[in-house]
Order: sequence, then structure tokens, then C-alpha cells
Amino acid sequence: MASAGQWVAGARPRTLPAALAPVLVGTGAAALAQSAHAGRALLAALVALALQVGVNYSNDYSDGVRGTDADRVGPLRLTASGVARPGRVLRAALVSFGVAAAAGVVLVALSGAWWLLVVGALAVVAAWTYTGGPRPYGYAGLGEVFVFLFFGLVATLGTTYTQTGSLNAASWAGAVAVGSLACAILVANNLRDVPTDAVAGKRTLAVRLGEPRTRTLYAALLVVPYALLAVPALAAPRAPLALVALVTVPLAVGAARTVLRGAAGRDLVPVLGATGRLELVYALLLGLGLALAPLL
Repeated sequence: MASAGQWVAGARPRTLPAALAPVLVGTGAAALAQSAHAGRALLAALVALALQVGVNYSNDYSDGVRGTDADRVGPLRLTASGVARPGRVLRAALVSFGVAAAAGVVLVALSGAWWLLVVGALAVVAAWTYTGGPRPYGYAGLGEVFVFLFFGLVATLGTTYTQTGSLNAASWAGAVAVGSLACAILVANNLRDVPTDAVAGKRTLAVRLGEPRTRTLYAALLVVPYALLAVPALAAPRAPLALVALVTVPLAVGAARTVLRGAAGRDLVPVLGATGRLELVYALLLGLGLALAPLL
């Protein structure tokens, strides 16, 4: 029987900022349009967090039963380590997806945007088929594409839309920014696992690109959010408050320097945490800057 602490570790809490970040930015963009709604923002956060936990447990299950995690550096794998039965890990994933679906239905009902149910269903399918199913796209180097789409565009724009019924330039720019940072987390994770993934036949984007180009990609993904700050800054007379997110530049520089200098294996584990913190702080400051703009 896995302990409570092991279940928490299996949920991979370092990845959870990737779930909260788009909600923070999307709500900030809604506040910029003077249409923010705290209750709907909390529901969006619950949807995003439950989906992220569900993805993590489903990846643990699918990789574990395939044998991909037999020799892996990083957080505890519940299935591969044998501390939890595969069926229990699968059940935890399904419960998480169920929580996300229930919260999503309530959010859609409150917003009246019933067509978003289709988007939500696609998000759950994408979460499962990342490493699950007969042809997991995570094994084909498409993980970053779907992370950008669902933990960047869909999560951010969906948060804004369910509060305002429309989208603005700030929400689009913020969606691309947090999507890039979420991708950077996955790129760092897959860079760490290149040796074992290559042996296991898991052809992630990092395996396909090779380590040198993957390191360059990681650094480039950290540059994108700062280039995009100009868009929300020009979206309204006082929106330059969004530029407060520039104070996170030292965090980005530190993480990029570590990766570009050749950190590998366990040395990349702190980079995952640092990238997650960077995304969360960037999103918090960007969202706050957008939210405060109409008050000045």
C-alpha cells in the first residue's frame, strides 16, 4: 500500500503550477475587460488542477505497465516502483478526470457556453492518450504540441471566455506565454529522460531533436513570454502594469543557464521545479498587472 506521501509524490506537485498559471492569466485578462468572476475562476482552477493530476497519474499507470519507467531518474513512479497496484493508480487518474469533468460542467452551465463541453471532453481524451491507448502521442514527439494547446491556449482562453463571453489581446498573448512556459517544463522533463526514453522506444521531441537542440529549444521557450509582454502592455491605456512580470527574468536566466551549460540526469530535477515556479510567478504577476490596470 502506498502511503499518503507517496500518492502526493506520484501526483507530481512540481507540475501543478502549469495548471494554475493559465487560470491566473485568463482571470487577469477578464479583469482587464472588467468582467472577472471569482467563483468561475475557482472552478476553472479546479478543472485545471484535476486534469493535471489526472494526467500525472495516467502517465504513471501507462508508462508503468509498458515498462518505460523501469529505470527512470526523477519523482517516484507509483506503478513502476511497485508501491501501488496499477489498477489503483488507474482509478486515481479516473477519479481526477471525473472531478475535472464535474467542475467543468458546472463552469459551463454558469457561463452558458455549452459548446465548451466538447473542448473539455477533448482535453480529457488528450490527457489520457498522452501515454495511454494503442498509439500514445507522447511517444511520437507530440507532447509539447498538446501541452501548448491545452495548458496554454485552451486553459487561458477558456478561463477568460467563461467570465467575459469574449476574448481580448491580453488573453491571447497570455495564453501563448504560459503555453510556452508549460512546454518548457515538459522539455526539461524529457531532456532529463532522453537516455532511458531512447532505450524504451519512447520517441519524445527531446529524443528526436537530440540533447543540444533540445537545450536550445528550452531556452527559446523561456524567451517567448517576455517578448509577448508588449501585447498586453499595448492592449489598454494602463495595461503596461503587466510589465511587472519582467521581474521574473532572473529566474528564467538562471534556469536557462543551467540547461545550456549541460546539466543532465538528476541535475535537471531542480530545473523542473525552477521552471514551474517561474511559470507560476510570471502568471501571478502578469495576471495581477492586468487586473489592477482598470483600477488606476
